[in-house]
Amino acid sequence: QVQLVESGGGLVQAGGSLRLSCAASGIIFSINAMGWYRQAPGKQRELVAAITSGGSTNYADSVKGRFTISRDNAKNTVYLQMNSLKPEDTAVYYCNAEKVVALLEPYDENAYDYWGQGTQVTVSS
Repeated sequence: QVQLVESGGGLVQAGGSLRLSCAASGIIFSINAMGWYRQAPGKQRELVAAITSGGSTNYADSVKGRFTISRDNAKNTVYLQMNSLKPEDTAVYYCNAEKVVALLEPYDENAYDYWGQGTQVTVSS
């Protein structure tokens, strides 16, 4: 089965940096896109950044120029480098893997989306 395991969250002062990692485990044949979403208290989950298997990226306007998403296809891992953090970046960050084709039991050829469990990022002012 497929699992996404995130790491790298924590508490940081405004202006600081954090690096999030998310590794997809299982016997995986392909992943279309991987990305990071975040959800602050009382707000809807929003896209932060995404990257396709070919390396095309997409960022929320609020993080452009501060965050960088990257991906290691061989390791099925996606990273989010977050610089110049602001208090408004405080949220639970979730990893997403889109259209994953993997060896599943029972056998299933369909592609599915998966989510990580979330990691807390807190930026103090």
